[in-house]
Amino acid sequence: MVRKAAPEEVRAVCRPEEISSAATDAIKPLEAIIGQERAVRALEFGLGISAQGFNIFVAGLPGTGKNTAVQSFLETIAVTKPVPPDWCYVYNFREPYCPRALKLPPGHGKQFAEDMRNFLKQARQEIPRLFKSDEYAQKKDETIERFAKEKNSLLSALNEKAEQEGFVIQIGPTGIFIIPTVEGKPLSAEEFDKLPEETKKEIMERRKQLEDLVTTTLREVQKVERKAQEAVRELDRQVVAIALDRLLAELKEKYSSLKEVLAYFDAVYQDILDNISLFRKETIEEQQRGASLQQENPFRKYEVNVIVDNSETKGAPVVVELNPTYTNLFGTIEKEAHFGALITDFTLIRAGSLHRANGGYLVVSVEELLRNPFSWDGLKRALRDRLAVIEDPLDRLGVLTTKGLRPEPIPLDLKVILLGDALLYTLLYYYDPDFRELFKVKAEFGVWMDRTKENIQKYAAFFATLCQKENLIHFDASAVAKLVEHGSRLAGFQDKLSTRFAEIADLAREASYYAQQEGAPYVTADHVNKAAQEKVYRSNLVQQVIQEMIKKNIILLDIEGEKVGQVNGLSVISLGDLEFGKPTRITATVAAGRGGIIDIEREAKLGGKIHTKGVLILGGYLSEKYRRESPLALSARLVFEQSYEGVEGDSASSAELFALLSALAGVPLKQNLAVTGSVNQKGEIQPVGGINEKIEGFFDVCRIKGLTGDQGVLIPEGNLQQLMLREDVVEAVREGKFHIYLIRTVDEGLELLTGMKPGERQPDGTFPEGTFHYLVAERLKELSQQVSAAARDKKDSDSG
Repeated sequence: MVRKAAPEEVRAVCRPEEISSAATDAIKPLEAIIGQERAVRALEFGLGISAQGFNIFVAGLPGTGKNTAVQSFLETIAVTKPVPPDWCYVYNFREPYCPRALKLPPGHGKQFAEDMRNFLKQARQEIPRLFKSDEYAQKKDETIERFAKEKNSLLSALNEKAEQEGFVIQIGPTGIFIIPTVEGKPLSAEEFDKLPEETKKEIMERRKQLEDLVTTTLREVQKVERKAQEAVRELDRQVVAIALDRLLAELKEKYSSLKEVLAYFDAVYQDILDNISLFRKETIEEQQRGASLQQENPFRKYEVNVIVDNSETKGAPVVVELNPTYTNLFGTIEKEAHFGALITDFTLIRAGSLHRANGGYLVVSVEELLRNPFSWDGLKRALRDRLAVIEDPLDRLGVLTTKGLRPEPIPLDLKVILLGDALLYTLLYYYDPDFRELFKVKAEFGVWMDRTKENIQKYAAFFATLCQKENLIHFDASAVAKLVEHGSRLAGFQDKLSTRFAEIADLAREASYYAQQEGAPYVTADHVNKAAQEKVYRSNLVQQVIQEMIKKNIILLDIEGEKVGQVNGLSVISLGDLEFGKPTRITATVAAGRGGIIDIEREAKLGGKIHTKGVLILGGYLSEKYRRESPLALSARLVFEQSYEGVEGDSASSAELFALLSALAGVPLKQNLAVTGSVNQKGEIQPVGGINEKIEGFFDVCRIKGLTGDQGVLIPEGNLQQLMLREDVVEAVREGKFHIYLIRTVDEGLELLTGMKPGERQPDGTFPEGTFHYLVAERLKELSQQVSAAARDKKDSDSG
């Protein structure tokens, strides 16, 4: 027995009294993820477990609010966690191309950098002042004088020996000269040449012996001079060391618990002692002028590059990376142009979002991540190795082998939360082995939740929060009730509420706008209805054109009378921001033949795979119902009339079957009824999608052409729970001007469309005379006989 849907069954009304006044309170942070208990449990587990690889993939369709909800959830959790340490890069005095990474307590990084700046400033002022002091000058003079005496003693002994041998030693800018003397008077070259050969030979022999002594003495003099220089350097080091000890004492006490920082102080201490000349300029301006002539500022190596500063962070950091390029994620080493060349040093190292999120949470869109070269592979490597490495991505490819910095990697301890849809999760899970090892937790956001009293109150609280956050006009109970009904419409079920909060929030914002335009103190149900109507109006130009063409009979569609092999099918057209129903005439023709059921849409390459499957099922139904013992002998054609675009889906398969059976039986179908629903080979009518849009589409056409009171639609009974029809359609149903029939089988639909009894198969396999199925069976038998007769005639003709 076919029944009609009652008015109260075609729309799940939410009454204002169902909205509690307590729901006007704003949602508490931990309750921000509404109706997503499964996702919340997954997030709590993923964020709670510390084992490696338990990072989180949050899957869900756009508009479900997963981005905002996850960020809010993380921020709520993060404030309860400890603040992570600061990270700095400093100069590596042993390996200058490998800057060292220093970890400091949160907030200490900036102070450490400031302390080093003050230390350097004081050192550059204090050290030159020490070298200008009288005390230093006196000690230096004493040191030089001590070694000068030793040097003079060596030279005096040499001169005495030379005089004894008849020579005089003269030290000039070009070297040492050993000059012979006669009676204490040095000989000139001319005088020496005039001497007898025997005398000259004797002088030269004595000179040779003296040369060995001169060489030995000069070697000793050089040693003395080197000792003097070393003594002066040691004096300088002692003087500077005293100053450094005084300047570093307070810093070492301040950072006494940080061994790595203390080791860095020792390295700075030693490097300054090894480079005292840098600090000996009398003024800082002189030091800077001297440094400007060099390729780099030599004092930059004493600076501190704070790449992660958590001084103002409350709890663990939550970093949302909207543009996950390689450099944005992993940092970069910047370069400066200097005299036409690009140079760099550790002060130009810049952190990425991975460093800023270290010790906390990093949120990234997986689609954006995959779109950026090197980012996905780099993230996997960082999570697998638990290290944040700053390098040029081209270095991994081996494209360029230029000499550059290799900063020390920083240990990673964070949770990465990827945001994407279920399809991307499935593809990564099956085709990327690393993915399943690194992202072991899936938190999936559904598109609906149960329409319970508790969830209705959460819905109301969501709108209250939205109003407070965006300064909207608040909603009264009637407005919230309409939004709840809209949520059920979006969800596609009467007992569900949509969690596509982005779309629902847009409707709320528009309703608030209209209330503001009217100067209303609250948003009411009328404002929500107007917002919904205006949203449709802005986008339904195509729908209006189609309806006007139907009204003018440009698109042919009968809503009265009866026709053989013709039925009104229902389809849905999607324009992206709007979906609406469009009634379509479906016709069928039959003839004797072996072609079977021919889908003209498929032949014209307009039919999709699911639609083709639905048509093929019709052949299975006919064989099951009528020709169990012998094959079908017919050639039938099905078509969507005046359809010039692609057709997809199987929701019209029942309408196509009704048209085909009507053509076979020669029994007309009522045109005041439209049909939707898929069919299986057993003749059962199955639920379909877009049921509300399809019903409203046919209702609009009937209203335009004129409601007669007997018009309506046949829908699968399983779709009843999905009905959330417009209020004007509900009113027409209540007044008996429009009807919604719930069918479960093909037979129930045939009885409504034809007014005939379908007929049940009898024990002998036949159908009772006068029933619809009897007519179909007889026609199929007739077609079979025609095909058999044609085959015999052809055989006789060929043999003759």
